[in-house]
Amino acid sequence: MAAADPSATIVVGRIGKPHGIKGEVSVEPRTDEPDRRFATGAVLKTDSRRPGAAGPAHLTVAGTRWHSGRLLVRFTEIADRNAAEEARGTLLVIPLDPDERPEDPEEFYDHQLVGLTVVTTEGREIGEVREIVHGTAQDLLVIDADGRDVLVPFVSELVPEVDVTGGRIVVADRPGLLTDLED
Repeated sequence: MAAADPSATIVVGRIGKPHGIKGEVSVEPRTDEPDRRFATGAVLKTDSRRPGAAGPAHLTVAGTRWHSGRLLVRFTEIADRNAAEEARGTLLVIPLDPDERPEDPEEFYDHQLVGLTVVTTEGREIGEVREIVHGTAQDLLVIDADGRDVLVPFVSELVPEVDVTGGRIVVADRPGLLTDLED
């Protein structure tokens, strides 16, 4: 077994709006295991994408609860509403052993998909996955097709096969999705 890359991480959530005045924040989970990832005592690394944003490099979960369908989290390092507002937009990440796999065979970590070759159901090569964009409605595969980004909704109707071991993703072409890439 290969040694884990200490810098390998996955995003498990993003801090949203403050809730109340005592530092509690809403968190948009980006994991199918929020109870595991946001368990009391869990330590999460932070990755702020906002220019000039500062804050702690780690946040410790002090408690969680669900309220009106939203995950609310108290972090030890966020003591009040001002600190909660400063943390807004911060990505929460955890270290990941490169050999770890999600329990559900239909789920994948981003790093497993980036770099895979993308082909159509007819076998035509389109390019390779450059990144995954996590949207509120669905995730998108960003495919590098000879220097041009092509966005494909990551849904089973359009992506019927993901073969991580074989290094490829199969995409079902639809009018306007990939047809304009033909030579």
